This record gives sequence, structure tokens and C-alpha cells, in this order.
Amino acid sequence: MQLGSEANSFASKIGHNLAPFGDYSLYHVVRRNGEVVPFDASRIAVAITKAYIGVHGHNSMSSVGVRDQVSQLTNMVVHALQSRKPAGGGIHLEEIQDQVELALMRSGEHEVARSYILYREERRHERELEGVKQPEQKINVNYKDGSSKELNIKYIYGVIQAACEGLLEVNSKIILDEALKNLYDGVSEDEVFKSVILAARQLIENEPAYNFVTARLLLHSIRHEVIGREVSQLEMTEVYRSYFPEYVKKGIEAELLDPRLAEFDLSVLAAALEAKRDYQFKYLGLQTLYDRYFIHIRGRRIELPQIFFMRVAMGLAINEVEREKRAIEFYKLLSSFDFMSSTPTLFNSGTLHSQLSSCYLSTVSDDLIGIYDAIKENAQLSKFAGGLGNDWTPIRSLGAHIKGTNGKSQGVIPFLKVVNDTCVAVNQGGKRKGAACVYLESWHADIEEFMDLRKNTGDDRRRCHDINTANWIPDLFMKRVHEQGEWSLFSPNEVADLHDKYGKEFEEAYLKYEQLGAEGKLRVYKKIPALQLWRKMLTMLFETGHPWVTFKDPCNIRSPQQHTGVVHSSNLCTEITLNTNANEIAVCNLGSVNLVNHLTDKGLDLDKLKRTIATAMRMLDNVIDINFYPVVKARNSNLKHRPVGLGFMGFQDALHMLRIPYSSNEAVDFADKSMEAIAYYAYMASTDLAVERGRYSSYEGSLWSKGILPLDSLKLLADARGSQYIEVDTSATLDWDALRQKIQEQGMRNSNCLAIAPTATISNIIGVSACIEPTYQNIFVKSNLSGEFTVVNEYLVRDLKQRSLWDEVMLSDIKYFDGSLARIERIPADLRELYATAFEMDPSWLVEAASRRQKWIDQAQSLNLYVAQASGRKLDELYRLAWIRGLKTTYYLRTLGATSAEKSTGRGGELNAVSADGSAGQFSSRVNVDTAAPATDAKFCSIDNPDCESCQ
Repeated sequence: MQLGSEANSFASKIGHNLAPFGDYSLYHVVRRNGEVVPFDASRIAVAITKAYIGVHGHNSMSSVGVRDQVSQLTNMVVHALQSRKPAGGGIHLEEIQDQVELALMRSGEHEVARSYILYREERRHERELEGVKQPEQKINVNYKDGSSKELNIKYIYGVIQAACEGLLEVNSKIILDEALKNLYDGVSEDEVFKSVILAARQLIENEPAYNFVTARLLLHSIRHEVIGREVSQLEMTEVYRSYFPEYVKKGIEAELLDPRLAEFDLSVLAAALEAKRDYQFKYLGLQTLYDRYFIHIRGRRIELPQIFFMRVAMGLAINEVEREKRAIEFYKLLSSFDFMSSTPTLFNSGTLHSQLSSCYLSTVSDDLIGIYDAIKENAQLSKFAGGLGNDWTPIRSLGAHIKGTNGKSQGVIPFLKVVNDTCVAVNQGGKRKGAACVYLESWHADIEEFMDLRKNTGDDRRRCHDINTANWIPDLFMKRVHEQGEWSLFSPNEVADLHDKYGKEFEEAYLKYEQLGAEGKLRVYKKIPALQLWRKMLTMLFETGHPWVTFKDPCNIRSPQQHTGVVHSSNLCTEITLNTNANEIAVCNLGSVNLVNHLTDKGLDLDKLKRTIATAMRMLDNVIDINFYPVVKARNSNLKHRPVGLGFMGFQDALHMLRIPYSSNEAVDFADKSMEAIAYYAYMASTDLAVERGRYSSYEGSLWSKGILPLDSLKLLADARGSQYIEVDTSATLDWDALRQKIQEQGMRNSNCLAIAPTATISNIIGVSACIEPTYQNIFVKSNLSGEFTVVNEYLVRDLKQRSLWDEVMLSDIKYFDGSLARIERIPADLRELYATAFEMDPSWLVEAASRRQKWIDQAQSLNLYVAQASGRKLDELYRLAWIRGLKTTYYLRTLGATSAEKSTGRGGELNAVSADGSAGQFSSRVNVDTAAPATDAKFCSIDNPDCESCQ
């Protein structure tokens, strides 16, 4: 906005209307450069006049009403300044301008105020650009339309400055200088901003605030792509309102969005979009959304962050009576990062293919048609972004008799090879690779060869490098291990009922079949020491990361739905425990609460947590009715039982905020109390939904209907297993008696409510630690499908800054020790304890915390275990402890080699980058080492694998 003669003239005419300011000589104005000048009220009138001209044009100056309004506003500013300093003195120029903004806003002149704010921003940028010069070497930029123009360095710097707004720790000039180093004559327009983004990104490890700067620079590019022009943050509220209806129309015409979205009152929804929430993102989160979640037409994105969240919310509210009200409620929950739906829901909600569920569990029947039907169903489910869990226990073993041909079976392994290749061939909607986990019970005669599936040696026709495997272990086997007894293996076609039995009934049937085997009445029968098989399980787990260790009996004995069937397996990430059979494919819909956003200085904000969970459970329940089911078996099962899996993320962040080390009794206690609260409000929300919408159809006969809640079911497990084999804390703090009575009176809307999923991707989106994971390293490079990203522990940096310990040397030391603080002596002991990494803590703490959570959860949790310098004894003790503590499942075992790598003599080794090991689908931790020293290898779970990111 330029100062015209009209503004000066107008201001001079109203000067006589200004109220007396007292003795002007008592006041002076301090300019930005420190210069002191006399106070002149007419300059305020000039500034306000310019703002009016900017909005209403020059003709508005002829209006008497406008003159009076400017006079009144000027007087308001003058009196406000006088009241702040009645005795006179210096008034800073910024203080005067702040009072002008306030006066305009308080008088209702919002458009004029906006114009004035924009003017201040423009002038600020102009001042900062005064010292910026064009590079000595001429750089021409090539544009998509074929034109070429000289690089406008001041424009680039202005964009960088806007991204740094409000972040005191960052320096826009450094970003500019770094970006210019990578530009050259003839560079493309896209490359210019990529260079700026990369320049900011490389500074994140030195100062975490650059994370937000980098995200804002990326946001600038996304807005340009979507809107087709430059858009500032100040404009975004209006841009969102005008573009949102256009987006819906465009998406429907491109056959990407559900036409029913046009039936919403789009103006109401557009008005609810909060542009300021775009600035919540860190770089990894926004880049992930851009790469894989935002809808695009022929490669060009048509979604912006808040529109993306509203599209998801509309899709989830599409069947609601008060659609707009519920859509806004869901939008506010998602966009605030208080709760996040799982990846399939984010991918597909509001689209023509609304496959919103995360997990599918199936049982494969022992006949050729059943086997290939299951493989076909896997392909159909995987196509629409579903993770798979298959129960293959019913398939007869190698050497078993085939009655139809009078031949011998090749066993389960060859079919798993087909499952493996199907997963590779049919990926998840073209957005991530297909992912499946196959389960086999420990009495199956093919169990030993099953455990070899992920080995890199042997006959490759009997190896599966792309699917996951898991042992489904009965309690009887664990008892035999403890007792150092014998274990018998059978072919399922001869002991068919073992598959559907658990607890004491399983033990009775198993003993009967052992007797028949000993008498030679079974075609396939083998006896081996239980401890020998257990050791092979742990050896293969250490060597290949598979099969995972999961426990059949606690999953069934504590299942609320034991009256309707049997839990035959878990899912891809071991947190779902639902019934399956030949006619039902279990389905689970996932979402996670952000624990960080529900913490106060005093601990958990229970009132907010209750509100969040009530809305989240409604969203998850809606998924069941909205969902597109690729196979009928899945639809029938989901509508009948209506299970959901509410989890949470940010547990490690919460501990940092509360100043609690992960390896402590206080952390175990927080795990207990936080999970109790989440469980309490989730079960309450489900029973409230039952009042509004009705109970799920198979409710009668469930543990819920009998007044047996998950905490109560621990007694059932102790009775079935024997009290000597279970040690679990059963304390509680909330009023469970009242909730138990409420459930028996009102019923439940959902057969299952809770499951802690890995949250690998959605925790990246909102910028918190994944689910219940401890800190892997305090600084490392994370790889996923969107690239490599520096991850630095912001809480640690904050604490080191407060103690004046954060500098280049400290950063170099932390890198040198691979993100560990243990050997950096100048870091105080309390910080080294608080920020101990996963491999520095005793893994039993992870089990203890998981045990406290498991007592409240009606399903399970994805629990990774970290073991430094693993040995057979350590693993044996750890997994026995997991069983004794009542855990239902475990997930990946992450290990480090027994020898520590010696560093090269050069201090400040390269950042420990995480790179993929393609053959095993795992990861290795690479460090600089002397040639004589071995590298330290770490086996990582697939939630960090860029080829997987399976569940969330």
C-alpha cells in the first residue's frame, strides 16, 4: 500500500478533530533504528487512512462518516497510549501500531484491520530485504510455460521469512544462503523451492524449530500447486472458504469423491475450517500427507491439509442425522491432532471406495477350494489397503493322508509361498505394499519348517521373504517348557478339534491325542522336548525376526466373545484378537488418541480425554456401517459383532513431559493409570452408543452381558492356567462397579473396543512418538516411503538448552554415540536416565508396562521388545516373563549385536542413518567403524520399513 497525497491531505483535515493528548512534549516515539522523534498524532490518522483507502478506495475519503470514524479511531489509539504512560516517556513505534490494530478490531472494522496488518507485514519484509542482494552470478529460472526469468532473490527471501514467522530460534538468512548454494543458471521453478526446503531441513538436527519452518515452506509449495497461485497464511481463511466447494465439485467430477458429499451444506463446513491449524505440522507429517494421502488428479493434488481432514470427517458423518454438526465435530478432533483415524480411513473416507478398515483376520479351511478362496480373499482385501492375518493351522501337514487321491500332502508351506507372492502382486491400493501375517499353532507337525520360512538359506521354494509369521502358542506348551516336558506334534486333519479348543478343554483333548499317538493310532505323530522347540522359536526370532510369539489361551479366555467362537490368530501387527471361522472374516477399525494432547502439568486431563474418546468411538462405530467390504464374509462378521480398536500414541512423549524415565516404577504406574482411563471412557462410550443405536447383535452371552469386564477376566485366566503361572497386578482407581452395572443395564454397541496398534504413519503425521514405543535413538534418520527424515528428540534439546549444554560439540557427540547419552559425561545423570534409549533399558520394563495395560484391554497391543547383546538366556527369561505377566501377544524382537562397534578416530561420525536390508525386509544400523571392527546390526520391525508401514 503506497502513501498517497489523499491520505496526507485527509489526515491534515481531521487534525483539528483530534482530542488533546496532554503535553506533547512529554512523549516521544522510538523508531526501529533507535532514532527518537517527537510524538505526532496525525501520523496515526495517516496510517488508519491508508488502511481505509486500501479497502474502500480513494473515493471513500469524501465521506464525512469516514472522516469521523478515522478521528474516533485515532483518538482511541491516543488515549490508549496515554493511559499506558500517563507521566509521558518513550513509546515504541511497534506499540503504536499494535494499538491501531486493536482499535480497528474493537470498532468492528475487520476488513480495514486486515488491510493494516497486511501492510505491516509487507513493510516488515521490505525492511528485512533491504540487505539482501542478487547473487553475483546471474541465475535464470525456467518456468513450466517455457519462459525464463532472473531469480527474484527478494521474493524467495520473503517466502522464507514468512515461514520463520514467530519462531525466535531460527534464522531466515541462513536458509537463504544454503539454498543459493544449490541453485544454478537454468534451474527449474520447482527445483528452486526444493532447494529452499532442503536447506531448512538440514538445519533440523541443530535446532528442532526448523522442523516447523521446513513444513511451512513445503506448505507454500502445496498451496501453489493446489490453488494455482501464491497464497499467504493470512489469506488462507478466505481461500479455504472459497476453494472448498470448488474442491468438492472437482473431486466428484473426477470420480474420486462420493457424490453425496455435495449434499452437505458446504458453506457451513467451509466456515469451520481453521487455517491456523496448518501450522501445527512438522515436516515429516506434512510430507507424508502430501506424498500418500492427499487426493490428486493426474498427479496434481487438489487437497490442502484442512480440506483433507474435512473430507475424512464428512465421509465418517455421511450417515449421521445431523451431518454438518457431526462432520465439524469429527473435523475438529482430527485437525487438532487429539485423535487420528488409521491410514485406510484417511486414505478412503469420503471417496467412492470407502474401505476404511485396517485389519482382516481369516481362517483357512483344509481343502483346495477353501485354500484358494482364502488366497483370493487376501488379494481382494489387500487391494483396498487392508492388512491381513491368516490362520493356517487347519491345513494338514506334510505327509498327511489325502483321502480323495489316496496320496500324501505337501503340507502348509507350499501354499504359504503362494500367499507370499500374492502379497507382492496385489499391493494396498497402489499406495503401499501388501502385508500379511500367517499364524500356526505350536502343535502342528509343520511347525519346525514353518519357523524356517524367513531364513535366507535353504530351498527358496520353501521360503517366504515378504510375509510375516507368528507362533500361536497354547498355555500347555508353555507349561511343558517350564516343566521341561515332552511336546507332541500332530497333523490337523487327525486332531481337528484341537484347533477350536483352548484352556482346560484343550489340555484334555491334547492328552487324549498324545495317548493315541503313543499307541500308533495316528498317521502323523512326532514327540520332541518342549524346551528344544522353545529354543528354536527364540533362535529363529533372533535370527530372522520371525515367527513372533503370541499366546492362544489368554486371547481366548479373556475374549468377551468366547460364546460365539474362537480366536484363531491375531492380525498383521498382533493387536487384534477376534473370532474367525469358515464363514466369518474378522474386521477391525482402528484409530488412536494422542496422549500428548491430553496432558496437563498435573497429569492426564480426564475431562478432555472423556470427550475425545466419546467422539472417537462414534467415528469408529460409523466406519462399520459406511465401510466398503471387498468380501461378504467380512461384512457379515463386522455388522454382527461391530468390533473397533481404539488405541493411543505418544506414550514416550508423555513420559518426557512428566519427567519420568521409561525404565521406572513411575512409568509402569503411568502406563496402568493412563490405560485404565482410556479403557473406562471407551467402554462407557460404547454403552452410551448402545442406548442411542442399539446393542450389537451377538451381545447376549458375552462376558459383557455377564458383568465380566476385561479386568475381571484375569481371574478366568488364572483359573484355567493355574495361579502359579500368572502374576498380574489387579489394582484399579476408577469406579468400575458403576460402569459394570451400566453395561449390564444398557449393553454394548461394540463387541470389542480397544487395541493398541503400531501407529507408525499416523504418529508421524501428528509428530509424536509411535504408540507405546520407547525412544530408539535421540537423533537418527528415519526412512519411509516419503524419503529420509532427521528425527531429533526435541525434549532433550530443550533440556540441554536450559542447562546451556546444546551446541555443535554436543550434537557431534550425540551423533558419535548413535543417539545415546550414556557415555557423554558432561550431560547430567538425571538427563541420561530420563532420555535413555530403548537398548539401554532392561526390556523387562517394557513387559511390566505392557502387563499393566493388558489388564484393561479387551484385545491386545503391538509390543516390540528391545534387547541389547541378546543371548538365549535373556530371550528365554524375557518371553517367559511376558507369558507369566498375562500378555496376549508380542510383536517384533529388536536386537543389537553382542559386540559394540569401535568408532573411527574422527570425532563426529556420520548420523546413524537407517537403511533397508532388502533380503530380510528388516533394517541395519550403520555407523562409521574401523576396518577391524564389526558393524552393529539392529533388526527393526516393519512399521519402520519403507516397504511396509502396514497397520497404521
